[in-house]
Amino acid sequence: MKVMISQPMRNRSEEDIIAERKVIIEKLNNMHIEVIDTIFTEEAPEDYKAGVYYLGKSIQEMSKADALFMMDGWREARGCIIERQVAEAYGIKILYEDFFINKPDIVNARSNVKGEL
Repeated sequence: MKVMISQPMRNRSEEDIIAERKVIIEKLNNMHIEVIDTIFTEEAPEDYKAGVYYLGKSIQEMSKADALFMMDGWREARGCIIERQVAEAYGIKILYEDFFINKPDIVNARSNVKGEL
């Protein structure tokens, strides 16, 4: 399964964005789920609206995805809202933060931390 992460980015530092993604990517990778890289490092062309430019690149990458993972705060982020609408319109599964709740490997990890079997 390939998943693309939809994450609010406006007015946030690159360090914060990458740190948040790292947590989600690790959880998904532990479930043997591949994450599509949508951190674009090139600058948007001068005569382009940067937000629209990067949104277009994200939607292009979404064409490779089996699912779209919505990070917290997506409801307040224009790009995330649009990505979700595209996923819905094209039958791409939409996952939310609660996707990790009650998953066997995560439940086991929590139990082991508490010393339970």
